[in-house]
Amino acid sequence: MTTRLRQPALALGLLLVAAVLSGCTEDSEPRTLRVLASPELVDMEPLLDDLRDDTGIDLDLDYKATPDLSGSLDGYDFAWPATDRSYLLRLGASGKPVARPESTAVMRSPVVVGLTGAAADRLRGGAPGKRLSWADIADAAAAGSLRFGMADPRRSDTGRAALVGVATAAAGTGRALRTQDVSCDRLRGFRSGQTLTGASSRELIDTYVRRQDDADALIAHESELLTLNASRKLRRPLEIVHPEDGMVLSDFPLLLLNTGESRAYREVVDWLHRDETQRELVRRTWRRPATQDVPRPVELREDIGNALSYPDRPEVVRRLMDDYGTPGRSTGDHVVFLLDFSTSMRGPRMAALRAAFADLSGADPSAAGKFARFYRGEKLTVVRFAGRVLDERTVTVRGDKDLEALQSFVAEGEFGDDTAVWSALGHGYTSASGALREHPDRPLSIVLMTDGESNAGLSYGEFTRRHARIGSAARAVPTFPVHFGEADAKALRRAADATGGRMVDANSSSLSQAFKEIRGCR
Repeated sequence: MTTRLRQPALALGLLLVAAVLSGCTEDSEPRTLRVLASPELVDMEPLLDDLRDDTGIDLDLDYKATPDLSGSLDGYDFAWPATDRSYLLRLGASGKPVARPESTAVMRSPVVVGLTGAAADRLRGGAPGKRLSWADIADAAAAGSLRFGMADPRRSDTGRAALVGVATAAAGTGRALRTQDVSCDRLRGFRSGQTLTGASSRELIDTYVRRQDDADALIAHESELLTLNASRKLRRPLEIVHPEDGMVLSDFPLLLLNTGESRAYREVVDWLHRDETQRELVRRTWRRPATQDVPRPVELREDIGNALSYPDRPEVVRRLMDDYGTPGRSTGDHVVFLLDFSTSMRGPRMAALRAAFADLSGADPSAAGKFARFYRGEKLTVVRFAGRVLDERTVTVRGDKDLEALQSFVAEGEFGDDTAVWSALGHGYTSASGALREHPDRPLSIVLMTDGESNAGLSYGEFTRRHARIGSAARAVPTFPVHFGEADAKALRRAADATGGRMVDANSSSLSQAFKEIRGCR
């Protein structure tokens, strides 16, 4: 009897001792893991308190993540960017056999456009079916009727995703951008409308709140714009537009950098994927759930269609950012057009040339036309030539009147005999030298259009000798010949190669298409 009484007492005592001992282990203390995180994720902090309470894991977020997670990752257990695409491209280009870290999508948000009510009404008034596209945004920016804010794509996931979206829509191929799809001529007009920027989208939004009169639109994640609208910091909420030509989708993946913490990583991911957590993510951050069974509020039910593909080569992304240049740069490019007005251009050929300039001035309603049009702030010099230079006109585009003046100049008569192609090109470089002395930082290029062989003025050899003697800055200006009619394609291609430009053949398409393709762009 005594023995039977002793056994339950002993068992109870052992349980009490075990409980005391377990309370003294490290497991009862929150386990802190360091995370390199996107600045956007500051809104996750209240939820991370719940994660700590439920799992004993404390995520210490360091909001310094760049788009490609550049710099040292030592000391970080996880990374949590808006997207891991640029980082994976960088890993793949390293030339080293580096294993890709485990990555799990946590939540999703497309990069969209937030428009003021007045801007939305104005743009929809000219859009078929009232559905807006990136081409419509670029067209309005080029025309000077839309000013927008966008984070710096060199430093921000959101800015880079937005730029990829615009450039992919501009290429019009429906697939991931390739090197040949990236051309600065398709981004110049869009870029001319940028008036606000920031190192991150959070910095951009904070700037916009202070300077709401300086922009009609913000390009950012859908979640950020919905959060901004709900903050009541705006005089009027922004209208969220999902461009019909596609969007880049960010999935905010959690990456395992320290494989020694794989067990904790799986525990954190499982907690983040719980339905209860996903519902809280939607409610607190306005991001779309990663799991399909979680209901979404009406603001998140807009179909995003097929998400645009991200480039699969790092050189494409680098070229894209190089072409875009400094966000919000106020100085437009300068293009010198040398146009053949010899008698062979009379009739249909001249009509095609004038139609091409009308299209570049905004008459072309196609997506390609909207991306390639003349834009506000761009400086345009048009030189008419035949056996000699006939006339010259320069305008800086400030509005429709400047474009109308340019079209009138191209529409004016006075043709001439003979075709002095190389004399005209020499004149173009003389003009370029003067323009660069006045504005050395303004990008400048020459477009040469002719429909015949050169039979007057300088020979090609004389032109090259003179070209070699001009200043180095002017010598670096590229020439982009447009081959038309019976022009000497071989000679034009040789001139393009010698000056760093490229030739476009208008005979295989049209003058309008050739000008849209070239636009004085490398």
